[in-house]
Amino acid sequence: MRNRLIYKLFGLNLLTIAFVVFIVWMATDYLAKDYFVVLMDKYHISPTESHRMFIDSVHRYLIWGSLAAICFSSLFSLLIMRRILKPLTQMTRLTSKIVSGDFSDQIPVSTRDEVGQLAQSFNHMIEGLAHLQKLRQTMIVDAAHELKTPLTNIQGYLEGLVDDVVPPSLDTFRLLQEESQRLGDLVSDMLKLSRAGGTDLNLEIIKIHLLEAVTHLLDVFRLKLNGKNIQVDCSGIPPQCLIYADPHKLAQVLHNLFQNALQYTSPGGRLRIFSEVSQMETKITFANTSNKLKEEDLPLIFERFYRGEKSRSREYGGAGIGLAIVKDIIGAHKGKVGARIDGEEVQVYFTLPAKSL
Repeated sequence: MRNRLIYKLFGLNLLTIAFVVFIVWMATDYLAKDYFVVLMDKYHISPTESHRMFIDSVHRYLIWGSLAAICFSSLFSLLIMRRILKPLTQMTRLTSKIVSGDFSDQIPVSTRDEVGQLAQSFNHMIEGLAHLQKLRQTMIVDAAHELKTPLTNIQGYLEGLVDDVVPPSLDTFRLLQEESQRLGDLVSDMLKLSRAGGTDLNLEIIKIHLLEAVTHLLDVFRLKLNGKNIQVDCSGIPPQCLIYADPHKLAQVLHNLFQNALQYTSPGGRLRIFSEVSQMETKITFANTSNKLKEEDLPLIFERFYRGEKSRSREYGGAGIGLAIVKDIIGAHKGKVGARIDGEEVQVYFTLPAKSL
């Protein structure tokens, strides 16, 4: 591609030079001829021999000047075009490496023009693909680890039942049910992930009482929260607080945020849920006491497959898609998501427009 494009640009320069030479040549032969004859007649000089010498001299200098212009133009154009097209050549080379899964190289950005901006955008794309590839590899390792444990347990119990080593008691079947439930939860996470990109479709925006929606989901999680002795405070949500959202999608957002708080709040901790209303938007915040997240984790917690707690325990890690789904749903509502650390609290929040879309 590089050579073909260079030849096209180089040929265009030569064509321009040839056109200029042709115009000057024709102007000399025809226009200058008449002007020369007029001068010769004015001063009573025979124009024949003088005109021939004049034309020959002009042609000779025009040829040498054109050759010099072509040489200088060719050298200068090749140098400039090679420099301009070098990032495009590197992009072509890197594309084949990216296809094979190698994201280690980037394109040096030496200019701020359109080609430089293209190279910079290409580098950002490589960084994004490398980051996504890393997260996916981590997720595959985590998923394999999480699948292996319950499958091994189920296989061991089933072999024990077949060999009459383990008695077919109610406790045995309860253990098998728990392990199969873990497998089902992981499969459910994968299905949610595959559907996360389509959350902006078929939204039915209605007016919702925020406190009622939060209270309903709180009742769902109350037993698990009580099991960890987590105190929940919803007094920061005024009873008259109204938001505009799809009720089913909002329920999924609140469910994922409660699940996230349940996972990351230490036993005996606290969860505060409060809202802030302005003319443009309503901001809902889930603030839980936790020491499991660091500042460097905050920009990444809404990425798919990212897990703030680096162990592979489902108690903390999950599949790493809960907050990513929250981000997709809120984005479909034209809202925003974010997180910050305030003292001992991790505050995860989302905003919704103050009026219906």
